[in-house]
Amino acid sequence: MTAAEPAAAPRHTIDAFHRGRFWLVQPADGGHRAGMDAMMLAAAVPTGFAGLLADFGAGAGAAGLAVVSRCEGAKATLVERSPEMAAFAEASLAHPANQHLSDRVTVLRADVTLTGKERGAAGLPDNRFDFIIMNPPFNAGEDRATPNALRREAHVMADGLFEDWVRSAAAVVKPRGGIAIIARPESLAAILEALAGRFGNADIVPVHPRADQPAIRIVVRGFLGARGKLALRPPLILHEATAKGLLPRADAISNGTATLFGD
Repeated sequence: MTAAEPAAAPRHTIDAFHRGRFWLVQPADGGHRAGMDAMMLAAAVPTGFAGLLADFGAGAGAAGLAVVSRCEGAKATLVERSPEMAAFAEASLAHPANQHLSDRVTVLRADVTLTGKERGAAGLPDNRFDFIIMNPPFNAGEDRATPNALRREAHVMADGLFEDWVRSAAAVVKPRGGIAIIARPESLAAILEALAGRFGNADIVPVHPRADQPAIRIVVRGFLGARGKLALRPPLILHEATAKGLLPRADAISNGTATLFGD
């Protein structure tokens, strides 16, 4: 076993992100494998961000690492409940190619749905973070039936998930701190309901595979205690009509050279 391998050394891959500016150790066969969703979520954080970020449901750590890769003053806590996926996140931090980032990132094995003193005792005290990002399991059970328990936990939504996760985010983020969520469009009503009375000034970016196709993702961003109105931003289009490669803006977001909200 090398320093870059998870402790149990299950089958894994080591993948480059941001054109090799950081690498991810992630499961080859089960669990959640990071891709464009994580990069879009990370791109919701402003470029000048220099505070402490929490990545709820971090998996192997792609989104949190992408933020500190782009934002030189940022620090991140990768919060993951699954011991198996937390081990992958720890292996990602131990990878030699991530040495330049590892002193600004920590892994916390904790359940973000805990409340009150239990949440604080787990390492998530009130008013600690400046920004929360989350890529929760947002598929309905019938959409992603799988015999793999680790993959099912990473993908399938539990009842009341957005309410539970956003409630915890509102508790642990500082006043005027930010939140960003990536999900499917059909989750928008549940997300807005969870944000109501907590995070305001919400912006929504719909993500379309092609300009003539329906959105497959939404990214929602808001700020604790803000009172601004809901805004629907111009969409992010991933591909040209007849090509598989990413369009220039999507490619820049994927590689950490552009932000989703332009700040």
